[in-house]
Amino acid sequence: MKGKKDPPLAPDVLMVMIPSELRFLAQKTGAKKTVFSDMRLYHLYRAKGKNQSPITLAGPFIGAPHAVMGLEKLIALGAKRVLMLGWCGSLQPSLKIGDIVIPTHAIPEEGTSPHYPTSPENPPSDAGLNRILETALKEIKTPFTKGPIWTTDAIYRETPEKVKAYQRQNILAVEMEVSALLAVSSFRSVQLAALLVVSDELSQLKWAPGFSSILLKERSRMAAELLLEAHVRLGQPENLPGEVE
Repeated sequence: MKGKKDPPLAPDVLMVMIPSELRFLAQKTGAKKTVFSDMRLYHLYRAKGKNQSPITLAGPFIGAPHAVMGLEKLIALGAKRVLMLGWCGSLQPSLKIGDIVIPTHAIPEEGTSPHYPTSPENPPSDAGLNRILETALKEIKTPFTKGPIWTTDAIYRETPEKVKAYQRQNILAVEMEVSALLAVSSFRSVQLAALLVVSDELSQLKWAPGFSSILLKERSRMAAELLLEAHVRLGQPENLPGEVE
């Protein structure tokens, strides 16, 4: 619920899982840290915005329960459309560190989704929000891959057997939040889409981390700026509520 110190939010919100990119977006937009009832769990930044919709940033989050706590609060405060930025581990050999993934849906192996029963077994990401992300990526001539991903709570149980099984099903990548966020968005009737940057590789059945990669840092920054551009586009007349599918 909305607490006494909780501010009302504009309908469009950016959830940023990556701490460095959350700080960057807050600085770039002039968004200020906001006092609210969950502020010990994650940060909330707001900016009035110039000639565009107010900007709300929330994060960082890690794992399905934490991210869902945040999303539930954001919805209670007024969020209707949510764009999420995070990292993922690639499962397919064609996806390398720094590559961009737009999830269409997620296979849940986390404990939060079952508490949000929805009509589709694996709720899809919002088609209209995905189109906005795709258009922005195409305009800057940045390749991306669109498809299903795997969400897990157990990062130390991404076993070779599971990786091979999901590779055969053409699952693109693995991360820790998306399936639960999509379950909540479907259950609460809000729109949600995600933009992921490949931070590590598992396709060769041996973990290849890229967290110190300059390319990962560059692509994460590019993705953060693209998310902000997508937020601007959400406020344009053709994308007002009722127009985005």
